[in-house]
Amino acid sequence: MWQHECRACTHRVLVLLALVAHVPAAIAGLVLMHGPAELTSATLWIQADSAASVVVAWRPEGDTFEQRVELAATAATGNVVVARLTGLKPGATAEYRVEAGADRRSGTVRAQPWWPRAAAARDITIAFGSCFFLADADPQWPGSDYGGGFEIFDAIAAAKPDVRLWLGDNDYLQQPDLYDPASMAARYRRQRGFPPLQNLLTATSHLAIWDDHDYGPNDSDASYVMKGETLKLFQRYWPNPSSGLPDVPGAFGLARYGDVQFFLLDDRYHRSPDRWRDGADKTMFGARQLEWLKQALVSAPRSAIKIIAGGGQFWLRGSRFEGWNHFATERAAFADWLVRERIEGVIFLSGDRHFGELLKVERPGAYPLLEYTSSPLTSRPPARLDEVDRANPDIVPGTLVAKRQFGLIRVSGPANERRIAFEARDSEGSLLWRHEIHAGDLRFPRNSSAAP
Repeated sequence: MWQHECRACTHRVLVLLALVAHVPAAIAGLVLMHGPAELTSATLWIQADSAASVVVAWRPEGDTFEQRVELAATAATGNVVVARLTGLKPGATAEYRVEAGADRRSGTVRAQPWWPRAAAARDITIAFGSCFFLADADPQWPGSDYGGGFEIFDAIAAAKPDVRLWLGDNDYLQQPDLYDPASMAARYRRQRGFPPLQNLLTATSHLAIWDDHDYGPNDSDASYVMKGETLKLFQRYWPNPSSGLPDVPGAFGLARYGDVQFFLLDDRYHRSPDRWRDGADKTMFGARQLEWLKQALVSAPRSAIKIIAGGGQFWLRGSRFEGWNHFATERAAFADWLVRERIEGVIFLSGDRHFGELLKVERPGAYPLLEYTSSPLTSRPPARLDEVDRANPDIVPGTLVAKRQFGLIRVSGPANERRIAFEARDSEGSLLWRHEIHAGDLRFPRNSSAAP
């Protein structure tokens, strides 16, 4: 008990010093994060202080025996290991403890739920957001006053989400990092050890995509020569269920939670330059990734809620800033395909823009496309919005907010009558707006034969 109280005091002191110094140091000791959970297992991500033998022991709820695994944290992997805690039952917990030298941590993970009958469907809460800026300790690099509002991480944890989805710009690579893998790795490590983040890391399961700043330089594309190094770091720090395909590298993949499926897109690794002339050869996602996405959407259960997540905005009509609108040929072809194949239950999530909004894009003969953009978490919001953003007729009234925020999607009701509520909350967790729909609103009208 004395050791636990002493560690807690140390954590509080570090947080206080961080706030005073404005540029916090990383915590010492083990850093843990709950990765994706499956029906009978859960992922535990672990970062040790130094190379060490890491022992992970866990006891699934209802079992009398303890399972145990020993993993080697090495300098080659940044002293990071990932353990899969197996033997869980759907919706049940497992208590765990982690030991590395003199460091000890413990906690509880939960497997995702399963229901055999529609009436037994469980409510699901998904938290999401983008743009986590943490100022560099060296004042010669810009941005010392760019990040703040770090209490938002505790506000997200207090919402008790089942899944937390990071929508890109999860850290910001700076000039010293861009061509130096050791500097990149140091920044990732420091950001993951940020004291105000620790509670959230073990409060829920985490999924992630990336955008330009955690991929490479500002507005970067496929030409970035260090993208192999940043992909290795992304995969090291975000243990998504999958990352790319055997013959197609990238940070894209598929995940699920209950009757929600996540299609996690990589808008950088295969991206043409923004200034490339539009046409059939200009792509934001790459032909192979888009083909995978189409196949995965067709293969998904018709009744599933299908969340397509990307770093930049999908359906904004026009803007001088980055978005799929600058890849008009590719975007139009995908929009036509969605209608032609009658893909139902689709919701789009995006980040990047340092403001939040819910777009509702009407389609003749088809259900409207909804895109929820949530940004920023801790980066600085804009002093003012462009007129083109403020005047967009697709904005659901009352949802355009230019302040630090995070988003929630709440799925409730029987599996055959799901309701979906969209919420925006500020850094303290206060509600900014709420918009609710029925899952049936994401279906094609009966007797519709909509075609592009």
